[in-house]
Amino acid sequence: MTNIIKHKNQRVAVFIDAQNMYHSAKSLFGGRVNFKELLKTAVAGRQLIRAFGYVIRTKTGEEKPFIDALLSLGIESREKDLQEFFGGAKKADWDVGIAVDAIRTMEIVDAIVIASGDGDFIPLVQYLQNQGRRVEVMAFGPSASGKLREVADEFIDLAEDPGKYILKR
Repeated sequence: MTNIIKHKNQRVAVFIDAQNMYHSAKSLFGGRVNFKELLKTAVAGRQLIRAFGYVIRTKTGEEKPFIDALLSLGIESREKDLQEFFGGAKKADWDVGIAVDAIRTMEIVDAIVIASGDGDFIPLVQYLQNQGRRVEVMAFGPSASGKLREVADEFIDLAEDPGKYILKR
């Protein structure tokens, strides 16, 4: 990999797959993600243009404090209802929404940071790179797609510094 240079005048957008981050932090470390530190690392002293957090809404509204916390950090929340199917199956997926927002935003930024280890984002990363954008991926290494790690211009493994990126319960 080449040396990674992040210029302070680089314009950056951050896309946070909250479900992916939440489940990885919980299963690997038994804690919650420190989104303040995640955002600081993602921006890396550059010019933040927009930051989005993709959240699943539940019937109980338990995600409300989380959404408020994101907003207080300057992260715009995108919310979608949890889908519940006949027979009890549940689905909560923001992949297409994240991809569409990243493609819409790429015209006004130089770098895009995707906070997710989901391998479904590989075609998105490749598309953005083909459009001349630098694409960085942040995720917890042990639960991230190996191929996603490979295709990103930079992979930031949050699991390497759990003291910084995990809030214990």
